[in-house]
Amino acid sequence: MAERDVTPARMAGNFSPRAVGVVIGVVVLFAIVVSSVFVVDQRETAVVLRFGRFQRTADEGLHFKLPFGIDRNINVETQQIKKLEFGYRTERAGVQTVFSAQDFPGESIMLTGDLNIVDVEWSIQYRIVDPRAYLFNVLDQEKTLRDISQSVINQLVGDRAILDVIGAERENIEFIGQERMNDIFASYELGIRVTALKLQNIVPPKGAVQNAFEDVNKAIQDRSRFIEEGKEAYNQAIPRARGQALQIIQEAEGYKEERINRALGDTARFRAVYEEYARNPEVTRARLYYEMFENVFLTADGTDLIDRNLDNFIPLKNLVPTFQGATQ
Repeated sequence: MAERDVTPARMAGNFSPRAVGVVIGVVVLFAIVVSSVFVVDQRETAVVLRFGRFQRTADEGLHFKLPFGIDRNINVETQQIKKLEFGYRTERAGVQTVFSAQDFPGESIMLTGDLNIVDVEWSIQYRIVDPRAYLFNVLDQEKTLRDISQSVINQLVGDRAILDVIGAERENIEFIGQERMNDIFASYELGIRVTALKLQNIVPPKGAVQNAFEDVNKAIQDRSRFIEEGKEAYNQAIPRARGQALQIIQEAEGYKEERINRALGDTARFRAVYEEYARNPEVTRARLYYEMFENVFLTADGTDLIDRNLDNFIPLKNLVPTFQGATQ
């Protein structure tokens, strides 16, 4: 039987083994480069794992790692403030925030210290401070955060009367709640820190009770407003009264100085007259007599001097306002 060559004929355009090798090499090199480089945003911190075990962390910028999945990076947003809402949800934030119409009573309904039921809505803002602890020390981060936050707020509300929760104790609950949450997160090593806790709506359950408590809350707000208005009026009236009192005191001091100076002047004048009188009694007595008449009749109009020994009123001298003295 005749032999036959069954080797397939070489087709035009087939790649040579060398070309195929070059292409595979380029692909492998590209895969190595791509899988060896990762980028970390300025708001993130990368956690690098090697065969699933923690290796290191990397800050923002371009970084290298072992290729083909030997090293794997997980970027965690450590510079961004995150928010969790309890009892409500925000559908769209903006100038006009839109909230969800759905209620979440399981998160917000609580029992106060005086055995009243209250609906408390609140939110927390937090930041990841330790990305390694955040990734590996807790299985479900958000659920853990919610459970701890709810337990803290329930405890604080349960220690206070409903009127205190609605009114005077709001700021204390926010401050103490934030501190307690951070203490618990630190003890559990969750790598999270609460930056703000804000109580939103605090109202009794819907119905007649809620209407009554809204009236009470309005009365409390009116009382606070009246107190502030009273303080404002006080702050305006007291400085004015103090200024008037100071003015009166200064006027009295001036009047006192004037009287003292006048008395000193009168005393000095009296002493001078007395010295003159001691030297010439008759002359001084006559001069004082004439000065007295001048002072008495200085402003008199149509006054006449008469002789007391005469029976009839015979004018001896007319005193008119144009004269500045009297003549005997």
